[in-house]
Amino acid sequence: MDFTPTPEQTAARELAAEIFGDLSTPERLADCGGGTDAELWKALCTAGLPGAVAETGLLGLVLMLEEQGRTTAQVPFAASCVYGLLAVGAHGSVDQRARLLPALRDGSAIATGAFPARPGGVRAVPSAGGTGRLTGSVPVVPWLRAATHVLVPDGPTRTLWLLRTDAPGVRRDPVEITAPWSAGRLTLDDAPAECLGLGVAEGVGSDAVAPQPPAARQYGPCGPYADVLATARTAFAGLQAGVCAGSLARAVSHTTTREQFGRPLSTHQGVLLRAADAYMDTEAIRLTAYEAAWRRDAGLDAGEQALTAAWWAAEAGTRVVHTGQHLHGGIGADLDHPVHRHFLWGRQLAAYLGSGAEVLEELGQLLTSREAREVREARPSQDARDAQDARDPADARDPDDGPAPDDEPAPQPRQEAAS
Repeated sequence: MDFTPTPEQTAARELAAEIFGDLSTPERLADCGGGTDAELWKALCTAGLPGAVAETGLLGLVLMLEEQGRTTAQVPFAASCVYGLLAVGAHGSVDQRARLLPALRDGSAIATGAFPARPGGVRAVPSAGGTGRLTGSVPVVPWLRAATHVLVPDGPTRTLWLLRTDAPGVRRDPVEITAPWSAGRLTLDDAPAECLGLGVAEGVGSDAVAPQPPAARQYGPCGPYADVLATARTAFAGLQAGVCAGSLARAVSHTTTREQFGRPLSTHQGVLLRAADAYMDTEAIRLTAYEAAWRRDAGLDAGEQALTAAWWAAEAGTRVVHTGQHLHGGIGADLDHPVHRHFLWGRQLAAYLGSGAEVLEELGQLLTSREAREVREARPSQDARDAQDARDPADARDPDDGPAPDDEPAPQPRQEAAS
């Protein structure tokens, strides 16, 4: 593995850091309230950063999301890239890619996703031509109020459906969550949608891989739903790495300038230990996200790595943002203080990625199912060896056991001693 950014990835990260640093200031964030920063989103799209994801890959997106997390910029960067650009680019049909990708690149279209799939959440009735009708509800969808398209998995089959938010039968109700993500409740009543890629009407199963464009085949053997879910977990883990890095940077700045008992807070052992632990947790989130992103870009299965990154982002991320707030003392509890935004974002990302116990349970099920599959795949060759041993018992003997009974040397005639 080599996580060294390419020149294109480095340039995209530096440009993202410049734009976020200039426009996502605490004063502008206060003016945005709980909505999307339309001016910042326009600046990002004008600079071509969403469209650059096709060239920089998921690792490039993670690097840019780190810069967003440092400033807690209120734009649907992760959602639109994961559930729109990357999902359509990897699994969409030729017509869908030609029709949707240009608008997603220039920001005139914004995508989000109703992930993960929940049994009984949304049901689809497929029809001819890869279209269908969706019915059901999803309690919380991030950036739904700003989105023009929503990627919705069918609960029973996990088939991916793409629908417009202004379509008949689609209702969006505002929902206030911990972080200001313009979230909403999605309610569908026989809403028209199109299947992403080859529709179920043409024979695609619940998690089968549809025939895809050559550029999409690099993303490994997992099905469309599993791939999009793993990509989303990796991207939001990268965003959490930036949130934690920003929180820690503010804590370091505060503790090195504020004095207590005649010396800076940062010289006290307890403060140093808390900050060191937070730094190690942040690095763990960052590196696990890098690994998952690198594997997907390399065309390898990244399901386990994405779950690992999600666990670190949820568990360690919560610890880091709590540390950042605690090291600020009383002012850390001020709702208007910038560090409190990192606290809110860290908690919201942890909730969105899933609790640590939930993620570990899923990871355990994935590992055990893979181990069982490997055992089943190895069994035919072992059965063949056992059958061969049964036909030729001599071949089954361990050489260290000595010669077989039938192979023992014949007794030699007894020699009489010469008189």
